[in-house]
Amino acid sequence: MGKSNRERTESAAAAAPADAEELPPPTTEGEDTTDTTDVAIAEKKEVNLFSSSDGKYRNKQRCLVLCLRGATARYRHLLEDLRTMLPHHKKESKLDAGKNGAASAVNDIAQMRGCNTVLFLECRKRQDAYLWLGRVGDNLGPSAKFHLTNCHTMDELRLTGNCMRGSRPILTFDAAFDTTSHLRLLKTIFTDVFGTPRGHPKSKPFVDRVMAFYYADNKIWVRNYQILEQQATNALEAHTLKKKSGQEESTSLVEIGPRFVLNPIRIFRGSFGGQTLFQNPDFVSPNEIRAEEKKRQGLSYTDRKDSQKRRKTRHEELVLPEDPLDSVFR
Repeated sequence: MGKSNRERTESAAAAAPADAEELPPPTTEGEDTTDTTDVAIAEKKEVNLFSSSDGKYRNKQRCLVLCLRGATARYRHLLEDLRTMLPHHKKESKLDAGKNGAASAVNDIAQMRGCNTVLFLECRKRQDAYLWLGRVGDNLGPSAKFHLTNCHTMDELRLTGNCMRGSRPILTFDAAFDTTSHLRLLKTIFTDVFGTPRGHPKSKPFVDRVMAFYYADNKIWVRNYQILEQQATNALEAHTLKKKSGQEESTSLVEIGPRFVLNPIRIFRGSFGGQTLFQNPDFVSPNEIRAEEKKRQGLSYTDRKDSQKRRKTRHEELVLPEDPLDSVFR
């Protein structure tokens, strides 16, 4: 009795070896046999990388901003201006160093508040200000110490610039920040501290200001500008602007404030200490400058007293001879 087609197929499959490999489907000549799965995944990642923001808060950077007890009014106002410029900051009251010092206290506070970076202002003798910037938390360091000079707050300057509160800044750096290793490291620290994360709940989705860092005279000059875009009010102004710049709108920068100068002192590997990565050989302590000034004033006092003694001695040595006719007309 003959077998049906179904029974012949089942018997042929049973007679085949169990470990036989499946052969690939036949391909025609010139056909690409590359698996398209990896290519599709790579293209999808590339599209997600360069796609626009979805508004979610992923880069959760927080900056702890605080000062040491004893800061003057000028530096307290500067700290308030910096808090206004940093919507991702965490505010803390005045810090009392205590017995263990300010370094351990700041690290503990940053850990409790969940902060990644810190901006710490230290004022000594109510006249010398030192600014600490660095990373804290799980990734301790690096950190940098600066001498803060030429400080001017927003209320003091009264500049015409203005920007939206909580807007994200464009950080610009001088070309000198790419020349040496310690300036490249400082550039990274400034970016971590002053760069507002995208999608932060307290930030605004606008970019209307520029924060500039310039390196001159071995110091870092910090400025804050508003991006001002002006449109022509009439046809004549539009024609003039288009003739000069090729556009009918003009873009300029107007300073907002605050402004200050940072003199790098030392860069540490850890947070508020550790191995020294860089030390500024040109930095002179303000105490030494004041001591030299007092010494110079003391030398001027000594010179004045010596000149008085010499004048008195010279007057004593000038003795007039006796005049024989002095008693004639008496």
